[in-house]
Amino acid sequence: MKLAFTREEEAFREEVRDFLDRNLSPSLRAYAKRMTSVYSTKPVAMEWQSILAKQGWAAPSWPVEYGGTDWSVAQRYIFDVEMARAGAPPLSPMGIGMCGPALIGHGSRAQKDYYLPRILSGADFWCQGYSEPHAGSDLAALTMSAVEDGDSYICNGSKIWTTHAHEANMMFCLVRTDSSGKQQQGITFILIDMTSPGVRVDPILMLSGEHIQNAVFFTDVRVPKANVIGKVNEGWTVAKYLLEFERGGSSYGPRLLARLRSLRQIAAEEGLLDEAFARKLSKAEAEAQTLEAAELQMMSELAGGGTPGLKASMMKIRGTELSQHLTELSLELAGSYAAPFQPHHTSPGGPVPGFEGTNTPLAGPDSAVTASAKYLNDRAGSIYAGSNEIQRGILAKGQLGL
Repeated sequence: MKLAFTREEEAFREEVRDFLDRNLSPSLRAYAKRMTSVYSTKPVAMEWQSILAKQGWAAPSWPVEYGGTDWSVAQRYIFDVEMARAGAPPLSPMGIGMCGPALIGHGSRAQKDYYLPRILSGADFWCQGYSEPHAGSDLAALTMSAVEDGDSYICNGSKIWTTHAHEANMMFCLVRTDSSGKQQQGITFILIDMTSPGVRVDPILMLSGEHIQNAVFFTDVRVPKANVIGKVNEGWTVAKYLLEFERGGSSYGPRLLARLRSLRQIAAEEGLLDEAFARKLSKAEAEAQTLEAAELQMMSELAGGGTPGLKASMMKIRGTELSQHLTELSLELAGSYAAPFQPHHTSPGGPVPGFEGTNTPLAGPDSAVTASAKYLNDRAGSIYAGSNEIQRGILAKGQLGL
């Protein structure tokens, strides 16, 4: 195993750094520095995606024929590291990171040709229609129905915890097309236009006060059969494929390590880097580096044509729990300055009702302003994309045969 990058790879690193220095504006850096959610707002995500798409770097994992980069595993890793080092805001994962791979893996040629360019350009902004009030981690229990009617399906039911549904114009969705067999059978993966008659979106406010999540209701919504991805009644196969990418298709390591460097710098500057806190940071850093090493191994397997598989569950567990731990360290570092609720001085993932237009001055140091909101927002990390308890069950069954 080579532990050093080649001369060509180091040259690529310099190319990425130069690009980020020239194109990552001060406003985008400032926004990312004060983020309290895992999601950027739609305007910020689309601004940064447009810049990356113009360079041809918006979807590194896609095949070249659809706008991907043909980068090696090392180059993709370097890109992730440099994005984190520069403080770039994240893109929305729903289109490029989730619907895109589902289309590439299971869509028809016509579907790929139509939707993939629209994902890259931002013409379509996506949300995910999976969870229902009675079917979250037990996703196969979903009941939203789709009944054939000529060249269409008529959809009725609801979805919940739907990120950015209030801003999305498209949803990739799981619906029940047959109830006669096992739960996993009779599910179909379909694309729904969110502007269709009969779609209603109601907001759900998070603990941090942000409007990011939603409940979505469907009443006699007509969806063309041409919008089915894969085979009718076999959407569970597409869903499992997509969930692997949602859970383990991104690199937690570089951003966790960037956050740790920031925490160490803040603690040092404020005279709070005592032996006890330094030990906590070092332990967290060792765990983040271990996760990063596992991610590199998985990236190598993906480059060889594999899928995340069971490793996706492991990455999801360790990545989200380490992220939550870093929010706890941030609270400890902020101390009493974490108490004021001042979202108007942060970069929330969506609007915070009641705080639009607020112009009260910042209370406490700049370094502490996101601590409490990020802590509250990140409580959802071990629940979304399949709760970590479910992931441990998947590992116990798939890896240990329990």
